Formats: sequence, structure tokens, C-alpha cells
Amino acid sequence: MSQYQVNNTSIQDLLSWIRCGEVAIPEIQRPFVWDATKVRDLIDSLYAGFPVGYIIIWKNPDIKLKDGSISLGKKILIDGQQRITALQAAIVGSPVVTSNYKKKRIKIAFNPMTECFEVSNPAIEKNNAWISDISELYQVGFDSFNFVINYCKSNNLNADNERSKINSIITKLQQIQNNNIGVIELSHQLDITQVTEIFIRINSKGVVLSQSDFAMSKISADENFGGNDIRKIIDYFCHLMQKPEDLGIIQENDSDFVKSEYFSKIKWIVKENEDIFMPDYTDVLRVAFTFKFLRGRISDLVSLLSGRDFATREYQESIAEESFNNLKEGVLEFVNQTNFQRYLMIVKSIGIISPALIRSQNVLNFGYALYLLLKNKNTDSAIIEKIVRRWILLCILTGRYSGSPESMFDYDIKRFYNSDPISILERTEAGELSDAFWNNILITKLETSVASSPMFHVFLMTQIRNKDKGFLSEEIDVQSLIEQRGDIHHIFPKKYLQKNGINERGRYNQIANYVYTQSEINIKIKDQAPKEYMNKVKEQCEGKNNGYGGIDSMKELQKNLNDNCIPEEIFNMDYSNYDEFLNKRRIMMAEKIKKFYNSFK
Repeated sequence: MSQYQVNNTSIQDLLSWIRCGEVAIPEIQRPFVWDATKVRDLIDSLYAGFPVGYIIIWKNPDIKLKDGSISLGKKILIDGQQRITALQAAIVGSPVVTSNYKKKRIKIAFNPMTECFEVSNPAIEKNNAWISDISELYQVGFDSFNFVINYCKSNNLNADNERSKINSIITKLQQIQNNNIGVIELSHQLDITQVTEIFIRINSKGVVLSQSDFAMSKISADENFGGNDIRKIIDYFCHLMQKPEDLGIIQENDSDFVKSEYFSKIKWIVKENEDIFMPDYTDVLRVAFTFKFLRGRISDLVSLLSGRDFATREYQESIAEESFNNLKEGVLEFVNQTNFQRYLMIVKSIGIISPALIRSQNVLNFGYALYLLLKNKNTDSAIIEKIVRRWILLCILTGRYSGSPESMFDYDIKRFYNSDPISILERTEAGELSDAFWNNILITKLETSVASSPMFHVFLMTQIRNKDKGFLSEEIDVQSLIEQRGDIHHIFPKKYLQKNGINERGRYNQIANYVYTQSEINIKIKDQAPKEYMNKVKEQCEGKNNGYGGIDSMKELQKNLNDNCIPEEIFNMDYSNYDEFLNKRRIMMAEKIKKFYNSFK
């Protein structure tokens, strides 16, 4: 069997397939993002006889029903949704659903005398020369003969040749529904990697669909096992987290779902103010699938939702039904208010008080999957918190889920399910966080100029958890500086280093030279050598001057330096000691991070 077929199909037939359900437009793709002028341009291109590209359809596999009969798989539109929706809007007169869930009509107007298209507006609607909404020409029972007579009469076109010309133009406009559009139908036997590759190669705009997009397409197209409810739970939950102000619009436009049991389970999110974990539908799918199915590869989810039996390679309705039910349970566990908020509390307790402190969404995703798994195993809540905290930190420190995480997700979730979770954690720590890691690898990882380095972020987490004050600050702590979007400053001022020949960005911007401090302290330091401004701070502690943050005792100063991992030699250091300073501070930072990690044991 061919892996794909390429055919030409009339627009009228294609729209008919969609109306009767033979081809499904997945709900996840519903929001219409085209400007009305693009709809106008599409109709204009069709009128001129220009090609408008291919659409791509992916066939669901035929599945064996419980009674032994075969049900033909529905076809899912995976590329071309905007063009099809535009055609439905202009020709059928269907309203479009915008990205904020508002429904609106897009009316395309046509002037038969100039053969020009425009987006309809009040002025056009009052102008007899224009057909303000071309969709009326395609309605069943449209009387073309009388329409032309009335149009010519209202525009004083009385000559036979004028009426004949207008009639020909109206006929040409009506005929665009008979124009052909290319349809590429992909076989269900293609795996997700192949489908993705075909999509990328065909799509001239470089749009990339992820495996989660294909999974959501499968979910949205389902009519038998509650797929559309699952889609709406995920979609509305993620959307309301980003835009809680759209709650009223959703309530107005989707009253049936609002009345369902599911809406009550997600509407709490509009009052959630934390932005540390802001999942999109990919994240929801990954977490729900990983913990509920004990698998990490989203391609497996697509196969299971299609009903695939991995042993026999057949497609069974019972497997599809079970998979949809399990997925729904997993999604509902994800959006559960108690689960979500308790997981956020664990994340915050690590010191992650800002999304800027964690670069890997996959770490948070697996952390939540692990939380839900342990909770479902009836693990004691205190044990859950301890395991999840340490696992999140371990994954950040080691980059466990960087790059392509699916195989590691698959490996880890199975281990945590099949064995004692604490022993799994301890064995992983023994292998990944050995003395070699703390004494060598971590110190080497701290040798970087990237301020967004996970190692620097973990160092900041230690300061947040310890309530450390900013560098040379008497009252303002690091957490407050981060929350107020304070700046990262240089202990060895950048201009000072540049003035003394250290001009390479990668050298003066080392994270071991970074520190959070108040802007006024940084301004006071300006471009002085550390030994200059630090001795002035020492004098401040002896009551001789002021202006460096208010610290007025050597004991308090020493604590501030220790909390910020500043070596005591700082009082005697200038540019010639810069590399020595970096090495000493990296060792101190690594020791502080190790102590921080062990505090969760």
C-alpha cells in the first residue's frame, strides 16, 4: 500500500466532506488567526484561477470493533486548516472562532463591474455596485437569473451586453467552488516521524508540527470516547492560565461545556497567580501520558489512541476506548486544583520563585508526573515532597532532560513505578552526584559566562531558601532583588577589568563574578578595584564613612561575604588576582550548592 496519495478535489466536495464528518478539522486548530484581508486574497486567487497549495490529510487506521466488524478510519486535516476555514467563512458563510474564542463572521464583498474583492464594511453594504457577502451566491436555491436582473437594474446597466457580461462574471464567481485543490492523504501506516518529515517538507512556510500536535489532532477528531471533552479540558485550562480575562467569553460561547462536570474542575485556575509553571497543551499531554501510561514517547500515545495493539500490530476499538479513558483520568489529575497547587508548593520550596530560575520545562513536567505517580501509589506526602524536591534539583544539576527527553522519561517513570522510589533516587544520586560531581564536574560547570546557566540558578535558589541578603546589603535579600527584577552586577566591575586589559566578554562575564546587589551599591562601587571598595566597606564597619548598603559591623560583613560565597582574600584583590578569585569562588559556590542539596535529605 502506498504511504500517501495525491489527488485533486473540488472545493465544493472538500467542504462537503467536512460538513458530513468524513474529514475532521481538529478542534485544537480551530482558532482562526488569518486577517480578513487574507481571506479576501484567497478568494481573489481562486477567481483568477491561481493554485492555492496543497492540504494534508492523515487517515486514522481502520479499527476492529467489539463485534468483530471493521470501522473505517476518519480522515484528519493536519495542514490547511486556515485555508479551509477561510473558504467556509467566505463561501459557506460559517462564523470563525478567533484565538480568544470569540465567534465572528468574515464577509467578502465583490464588485462585478470591476471584478474586485474587498472585506465587507458598512460603506460597501450601502453601495449597490457591491455584493456585500458573496456567500449568498452559494446557498442552495440561489436564483442567479433574477439576481443578475436586479443587480443590473439597481446599477442602471440596461444594455443586453452589460447584463450578459454581469451574468458571465457571476457565473465565474460561482464556479470557484468547482476549482480543484490538491489533497495529500497520508496513510495511517506512517509513523509520527515520517508524518512530521512529510509535513515539514511540504509546508513552504516552515511551520513545524510537534508530536503533541498530532496527538491533539487524534484527540480532537474523536467522537466516540470523549476526545473533544479531553481537548477542551486541556485547551481551556492552559488558555485561562494565560488569559483569565477570557473566562466570560468561554462561558458565553461554549455553554454546553460550561454546564458539564469538567468545566467546574478547571475554572479555579483563573484565580491562580503563580507563573512558575505555565503549561501548554504539550506539557499537559506529556505529564498525563507519562504518569498514567508509564511511557514517555508521545508517538506511543498517538498509536494507543488509534487502538494499536503493540503485540499483534492490529487496531482494536477496545484499546482506543481504554486509552481515551486513561488519558482523561490523567488529564483530570493534572488539572486538579489540590494536585497542581501542592506541586507548586514543592517547586517553590526549592527556591524556584520565578520562571526565570528554571530553563527546562521538561524538568517541571517530569517532576509533576513523578508527584502524581507517587500520590497514586499512596506514598506518604512527606516522602513525596522529599523525593520530588531532590529529583527536580538532581535533574537541573545534571541536565537529565535536556535535548530530547522522551527516552529518559520512559526509563525513569517505569523505574519509579516498579521499584521503591527512595532506593531509585538514592541509586541515581550515587551515580550522578558522586564526590567527583561535587568536587570537579560542578566546579567546571560553574566556569561559564552564561547568566542563565542552570548552575547559577541553583546557586540563587540556595540563597533564596537561606534568605541570604544581597551583596553588601543590610536588609534587602536576594529573593526580593530577583522579584523586583534587580540587576546582576559584577564583583570585579566590568569597566575596571576592561581598563586593565581584561576585555574578552567571556572572561569578565563569568558567573563566578556575578552577584545580586542593590543598584545604589553597584553605583557606589562604580569601577573600583575590589580591594578599594571593600576596604571602604571595612571602614564603614568602623564608623568612618557610609554608603555601601548599611552594613556596620565586621561580623555582619563577614556573614554577608560567606552567604554570597566571596573569599576573604577579596580585601586584598585587584585585577591581577581575578583568576584566583574566580577559582576560589567557584569552589565556595559548589560547596554551598552541595550543602543545599543535602539539606533535603
